[in-house]
Amino acid sequence: MTGRPAMEKAGRGRFWLAVALGLVALAILLSLGTWQVQRLKWKEDLLATIDQRMHSPPVSLEQAERLFRESGDVDYVPVSVSGSFAHEGERHFLATWKGQSGFYIYTPLKLEDGRFLLVNRGFVPYGMKEASSRPAGQVQGTLTVSGLARNPLAGKPSSIVPDNDPGKNVFYWKDRDAMAASAGLPSGYTLVPFFLDADATPNPGGWPAGGVTIVDLPNNHLEYAVTWYGLAAALAGVLLFSLAGRRKHREHDGNGEQSRP
Repeated sequence: MTGRPAMEKAGRGRFWLAVALGLVALAILLSLGTWQVQRLKWKEDLLATIDQRMHSPPVSLEQAERLFRESGDVDYVPVSVSGSFAHEGERHFLATWKGQSGFYIYTPLKLEDGRFLLVNRGFVPYGMKEASSRPAGQVQGTLTVSGLARNPLAGKPSSIVPDNDPGKNVFYWKDRDAMAASAGLPSGYTLVPFFLDADATPNPGGWPAGGVTIVDLPNNHLEYAVTWYGLAAALAGVLLFSLAGRRKHREHDGNGEQSRP
């Protein structure tokens, strides 16, 4: 008989340990669900901000720069700026557009104050990488460019992204400083601290094709929240069922003891 109490005690210990671990897991699942709800609110606010910005009238470059100094964020703010393109310094960013492989053409725009702004003029097919294949699009003289400001990247977005190859003028991520440094700009040049994606205003000859800005921010946080809360509800059900079974078992054992002679 001495063995049975010891076994029952060990069983009780394992049971309550499992319950404790289940409660910890339940707390984790609930916290993950709550975090996804918070992320959902953040993402909805971000998408609303982007939509509001994209449908606002263009601001001047000075206004965009002031916003960037104050907040560090000018993504998708419409901007209109005047200058002349330094076509000899165009940089080529590997991209796909409407199912085609090719390049986005980033060209330094020389501003009236002598500074430069890197402008994504748009997409060209792979076979039109070299400017000589699209001479009509190499517009000369002062012109006005309208489009959306884009924030610079702090660094390579992922380790799986290849390193840029400035020597071959092929860029896999938007390294603003490397693009400018390899563009043959005058010594001591000053660069506007963000990019500009040109709008869809047609270029002579049709290339580059502007208006290539893609707003693709997935918003799956509601589904994730439902998943985590659903798992939490299932685990809570398992715990309650186990506790109810434990209580029923104890009551049965208690009745059995009382009925013995």
